[in-house]
Amino acid sequence: MRAIVVTSPGGPEVLRIEELPEPVPGEREVVIDVRATALNRADLLQRRGLYPAPPGASGVLGLECAGVVSALGSGITAAQVGDRVMALLPGGGYAERVVVHEQLLLPMPPAFSFEQAAAVPEAFLTANEALFSLGGLLPGQWVLVHAAASGVGSAAVQLARAAGARVIATTSDAKRSRVEALGPSRVVARGTEDFVAVARDLTAGHGVDVIVDLVGASYFAKNSECLASLGRHVVVGLVGGAKAELDLGRVLARRHVLLGLVLRTRSVPDKIAVVERFRRQWLHRLGDGTLAPLVDGVFPFENASAAHARMEANANVGKIVLAVGGS
Repeated sequence: MRAIVVTSPGGPEVLRIEELPEPVPGEREVVIDVRATALNRADLLQRRGLYPAPPGASGVLGLECAGVVSALGSGITAAQVGDRVMALLPGGGYAERVVVHEQLLLPMPPAFSFEQAAAVPEAFLTANEALFSLGGLLPGQWVLVHAAASGVGSAAVQLARAAGARVIATTSDAKRSRVEALGPSRVVARGTEDFVAVARDLTAGHGVDVIVDLVGASYFAKNSECLASLGRHVVVGLVGGAKAELDLGRVLARRHVLLGLVLRTRSVPDKIAVVERFRRQWLHRLGDGTLAPLVDGVFPFENASAAHARMEANANVGKIVLAVGGS
């Protein structure tokens, strides 16, 4: 099968298409003929040699995909050959075929294209965990979503709104209109506005109850300033750095909770639970149109380098998708 490989750590130019052995399914695993996959920041880090695949996972990039089940391993209880599915992966999505546990599959909404479906798993499952499993967000509460034009950020805005929460979303000035279309209570353009002042004003000084933070260190102090008493700060990404100074006095006085979230390195049982929570609560809302992945653009499989360059330049709004082939 064809797969995109990293020839050596480096920039987008190190990506090449090569022939790799066909994947073989183990117990409770299926083979998916991949029709589309989507980019994640983790792919850029892995390409540069900074984020190796976890033990036992494919070294091929790609943490999500959409496609058609083409082969079954032993002990399968639900999946069938021909199922149109989207899947959360520990790696291997940048290939024509991939193996995954059957309980990490989600059925594609009937109206979705493979390109739309490929943009769902990592973004929406991560956002769901950040908002509700860790953040404990409730209807009527305020949530601050940073990097709201990203895949996870745009999913978090939609999920929070659908749950009856009130959303403040930060983004660049250039991406503001696209984020406003997602329907948050307020969009803060980071180049010209102070999200702390906006949050305090909108919440009448209460502060936000949950922060979904895809930025990290560069926003850390300001996040603490606008987090309400008993507020939950969920760190999902570190594009703004990994090291920050923590004011423990504020943490004690306001009883703040700091939480970290990662999916890739978790055990299969943990990931199955993540998938099941989303399946029960939200899958039908993709089908009825309440939720929809924000797709920035679709690149041919052969143009993976250009897709990586676009994400590295932070030019995308939503998910960048690679079309692998088929229909």
